[in-house]
Amino acid sequence: MIDLARLLPDAAGLAVFASAVFVLNATPGVDFLLTVSRTLQGGVRAGVAAVLGINAGCVVHALAAAFGLAALLAVHPAAFRLIQWAGAAYLVWLGWGMWRNAWRPASAATHDSPALAARPLWLDFRAGLLTNVLNPKVALFFLAFLPQFVPAGSPSETASFLLLGGWFVLQGGLFSLALVAVAARLGRLQARPAVQRGLNALGGTLFMALSLRLLRDKPVLA
Repeated sequence: MIDLARLLPDAAGLAVFASAVFVLNATPGVDFLLTVSRTLQGGVRAGVAAVLGINAGCVVHALAAAFGLAALLAVHPAAFRLIQWAGAAYLVWLGWGMWRNAWRPASAATHDSPALAARPLWLDFRAGLLTNVLNPKVALFFLAFLPQFVPAGSPSETASFLLLGGWFVLQGGLFSLALVAVAARLGRLQARPAVQRGLNALGGTLFMALSLRLLRDKPVLA
């Protein structure tokens, strides 16, 4: 029987790991922006659906890192670039959609309106999943970050990867849910058409900028 304590770093190591995960989650990026924008536009249910999709994407990356799939991206630039371009294209598509909403006639819809209520939550889940899975930088991050906290005497590096990846997903999910709660309190600003247009325009611009930043990343591990 495997001793779980041997699969994880000591208390000090776990504290450093948890602190690093918090800093990474709190740093604004694609996932952060998507969580806030979907909450502001669709309310708490939309924000939570996006968070669940993002977490599902993190699970995919954690599994890929644990079983060596992410390493293929580091040694095969063509595969890295293919996923990179796909991810950038999806971000551009999201940004363009927000820009279009910014220039549409003002809508009187609110978070409780039939239009917003009728939007399937799986669309927000899909947005979260795809923005995360189609970001190869996340895959390489898991591959570079998690090994630093695998104990030297671990009886199973794969099991350690999975446990640390699970911790990352859980902590990141809790942080994102807290972010949804904060963004929801600002949701009442959406009642003003000018603010609604401004947030859509800003969100679209940020997604476009993030797509360009994604394309500049190289498949090289530090």
